[in-house]
Amino acid sequence: MPADPLNSTGPPQHLTTAGGRRMDGSRPGGPVAGGGPVEVRRSARRRRTVSAYRDGNRTVVLLPARMTADEEARWVSVMLDKLAAQESRRFLDDGQLAQRAADLSDRYLQGRARPESVRWVTNQDARWGSCTPAAGSIRLSHRLQGMPEYVLDYVLLHELAHLLVPGHGPRFWRLLEPYPRTERARGFLEGVVAAERLPYVPGARTE
Repeated sequence: MPADPLNSTGPPQHLTTAGGRRMDGSRPGGPVAGGGPVEVRRSARRRRTVSAYRDGNRTVVLLPARMTADEEARWVSVMLDKLAAQESRRFLDDGQLAQRAADLSDRYLQGRARPESVRWVTNQDARWGSCTPAAGSIRLSHRLQGMPEYVLDYVLLHELAHLLVPGHGPRFWRLLEPYPRTERARGFLEGVVAAERLPYVPGARTE
């Protein structure tokens, strides 16, 4: 489930991702909470790919003309998240990652989850994160680097919860209920996975 973050800025960025849910209350073509307006441009020549770039204080999202309003809203939400992640990439080292995990445990798990180690790994292609409860170790895929902070926090909290409950039963999900962005983070990650199924022509702006 690759999730390569964007590595550069400047118009236009060719981003191919899908899914996610819009949570900021804004509508395509209108202002974005905490940012400038979004302009959606549809093209009959564009069949599957979605692009987005900054134009001054505006964000321009290029979509296929055939998309429904609901699909448009989902794509715009994901593209805004991807651009925001690109522009505010802050790669935590392992020590900072461990401190972030401790803070999340204190805030959402009453400090009960105390991992012995938290670190980035580059050999997880099928999972975003994993943990070994017996050893108290948590490992996160380096592909999360550059994603929105709420996504990283969700994955960290998910693995912290596994230190307390190994499976994915009701007890496990109750531990995540206090985190307010669980559904949004899950939608973002599902969108990244879905993007792998879409064709991508490097450098192409329209189709």
